[in-house]
Amino acid sequence: MTTSKPRAPRADGTRNREQLLEVATRVLASPGAETSMRAIAREAGVGIATLYRHFPTRESLVEAVYRDQVVRLTHGARELLDTLAPAAALRCWMDLFGNWIATKNGMLDTLLALIESGTVGHADTRDELLNAISSLLDAGRAAGDLRPDVTAEEVATSLIGIFTVAPQAGPAVTADRLLDILLDGLRPQARHS
Repeated sequence: MTTSKPRAPRADGTRNREQLLEVATRVLASPGAETSMRAIAREAGVGIATLYRHFPTRESLVEAVYRDQVVRLTHGARELLDTLAPAAALRCWMDLFGNWIATKNGMLDTLLALIESGTVGHADTRDELLNAISSLLDAGRAAGDLRPDVTAEEVATSLIGIFTVAPQAGPAVTADRLLDILLDGLRPQARHS
């Protein structure tokens, strides 16, 4: 009896899936954008059947976007540390985190239903994100760029606060400015005697 290995996805199928994820991420992040499956397929330049072949339901698409963004955040921390000083890597990662938060605009209801059903593990995601922040903080501490007394939980809570409040504060307060202030507060302070 011969067992066959599962076939590797075709290159065009992989490309279509990546294009669909990219477009869905962008569309779902846009406030007030049309978030129908048909609109996502149209913008990705594929037929609706192709979208449904990769993502049979809206829930499966939202879950894939969510998981893709978490992977980008966790891998992003390592990649940034490979190319930037720790404090600069942390600041760039804060922008990635903001993009991740923004992605939830058009998928919040579906995402909450996925979390409630246990399809998406909120605790697992939280742990992955805290580990990414910890790696940035640890590198910053080792380099002397970041304070030793700040926890990943404190940074995560600050980021959620910034990205929740800044859009409602009006044009005078921007998330970028608040992130810069946060980063300044994470730097070691000179001690005066």
